[in-house]
Amino acid sequence: MDRNTIVGLVLIGAILTAFAVFNKPSEEEIERERAKIEKAEAKAEKEKEDKANAVKAESLIVDLGDTITVETINWTPVLNEDGVQVGDSINGFKFNDVARGVDTLMAKPAIESKPAKKEKIVGEMVQLQTNRLIIDFDTKGGQIAGVRLKEFESFDDFVKEDGKVDPLVLFERGDASQGLTFPMGDNLVNTADELFTVKSQTQSRIVFELKKGDKGSIEFSYTLRDNAYDIDFDINIRGLQGKVSPKNVMFNWDVAYRRTERLFSEQRRVSTVCYNYDEEGFSYLSEMASDDEKAEDDVEWVCFKQSYFSSFLKPEKPFAKSGSSFKVRTYDEGAKKDSTHLKDYSTILNLGLTNVENATVSMNWFFGPNDYDVLSSYDQDYDQVLNYGWGIFRWINLYAVQPIFKLLGSSGMSIGIAILILTILIKGMLMPIQWKMYTSSAKMRILKPEIEEITAKYPDKADAMKKQMETMALYRESGASPMAGCVPMLIQMPILLAVFRFFPSTFDLRQQSFLWAEDLSSYDSIATLPWDVPVYGDHVSLFTLLMAVTTLIYTRINSSNMQSQQTPGMPNMKIIMYFFPFMMIFFFNNYASGLSYYYFISTLTSIAIMLMIKKFFVDEDKIKAKMAERKAAAATAGTGGKNGGKSKFQQRLQKMQQAQQDQMKNRKK
Repeated sequence: MDRNTIVGLVLIGAILTAFAVFNKPSEEEIERERAKIEKAEAKAEKEKEDKANAVKAESLIVDLGDTITVETINWTPVLNEDGVQVGDSINGFKFNDVARGVDTLMAKPAIESKPAKKEKIVGEMVQLQTNRLIIDFDTKGGQIAGVRLKEFESFDDFVKEDGKVDPLVLFERGDASQGLTFPMGDNLVNTADELFTVKSQTQSRIVFELKKGDKGSIEFSYTLRDNAYDIDFDINIRGLQGKVSPKNVMFNWDVAYRRTERLFSEQRRVSTVCYNYDEEGFSYLSEMASDDEKAEDDVEWVCFKQSYFSSFLKPEKPFAKSGSSFKVRTYDEGAKKDSTHLKDYSTILNLGLTNVENATVSMNWFFGPNDYDVLSSYDQDYDQVLNYGWGIFRWINLYAVQPIFKLLGSSGMSIGIAILILTILIKGMLMPIQWKMYTSSAKMRILKPEIEEITAKYPDKADAMKKQMETMALYRESGASPMAGCVPMLIQMPILLAVFRFFPSTFDLRQQSFLWAEDLSSYDSIATLPWDVPVYGDHVSLFTLLMAVTTLIYTRINSSNMQSQQTPGMPNMKIIMYFFPFMMIFFFNNYASGLSYYYFISTLTSIAIMLMIKKFFVDEDKIKAKMAERKAAAATAGTGGKNGGKSKFQQRLQKMQQAQQDQMKNRKK
């Protein structure tokens, strides 16, 4: 019995059993049911016997010239004495129509009624090497299947400390796909699924060829060079005119990068697709979520970027915007690639062909580190992918921080010492600003009692103008200004923010150890927690703790001139300032330890400079005496003159106060 018969019998038996239990049929009813079952079995046996000699396919493809028809049949092939089906390939093969009892000639024999299952194409791997790259090629697709970088290694291999460098795997077979796609006849051709042959091969060059049609062919040529991270890639299309439309030929490129760094979440967080438009310039997709975009301009190059390594594809002539697009996809939690790969990158690029009879497209592929010197050496704006910040922050990093840091690093000293010296140099340049800020703070501390007296003198809101006038007069007479401390802070803020972008992005920190930190490009850890703390993580970063402690000390030193909360409902600034160092522990725990180390040294240096300024450069008693002299001189000058020695600003304030008082009087009338 076949499966359907067995299933039917089981179902019938189940129904009968349930019926017998719940309805208790009579013997006559049971007998009738038994007869039905026997009849069903006999019918099933007959069907089985018929099917053994019949065409089992539910449909038969009959070729009629260029036309294909599908008919539902139940015909038995007519066999001769030797058991061979009657007929031939010219006149057709004979079938017996069981239902009508007639013979019919068909173009296909029964043995061919089922199409053969398509075999899976498996290519062979071919490898080329330079002193920097190991490239694995696959004859399936004639494509780059894997890339390894000889000079670098993953963090897992780095911490082995086995004295050898295991080449870093950017991606390997199964992670990447590249090829041409285009309609050809009724089919959509994707060369990534076609089997190429190796037309020629040397130590530095390989050419793959794919035959299409009678005279058509597609060649992929790859040329490697020593001392370079890039390879030349040429596409040659021949003999496809009239069969393929040039404007429909697209180049598809898909990659899923492998994990290489210690902190997987941080490596994934900065990974995305970048591209440079011919006129509109640099742009990129979201780093935080899945994103896609259709090209808005011709494309000069495309980059699949991660934290410290990237792949660029640059054509000799920009890709046409029509049909070109970019996409990046994140993985759902628990997905197959979620723990091993960063993201899925993909792009579709219009080659902008004008013919497919004799067309050549030249491109250049880069697989290498996100090192500023390396990327800028190509003079193609590749360094735009480095997240050094925008505007003034990027300028500070490129033309100040980066050159100094490179100079220090090239001297042979450790990166940790280079960061220390860089920090001291930056703080030394900012010392005049810090001196100005401290002097302003000292003046504000001296005036604090008098400002509090003025505040107590005018408690009503209606006297706000009077309070402001007297406060401003006090500032003017004493030579103090609340803005004197803010302006220097604003001047040094761009430098602080620029460095915040520099250290996590600079390649020079990668896998450089210092003190207890194994890798300054990742977090340092002195203890591993038994569980993962939300926001904080599963480790304790000592550089982060030191940074938070020094920031707290610096805040304590600077808070002496701050006024306590005066206005109900307004936040207490002292509490906010003391709360900030605590928040830094959570915020920086998973950041690059080189950044935490820099801020720790920077804050420590600021404390030392402040104490030095207080002891050797600023005498608060002298400042207080000088302020008293200015006040006395201002009071003497105020006894004469038409305006009583008042400044133009004070005069305007007085007029505004008078206008406000007149307005209030008019309201009371």
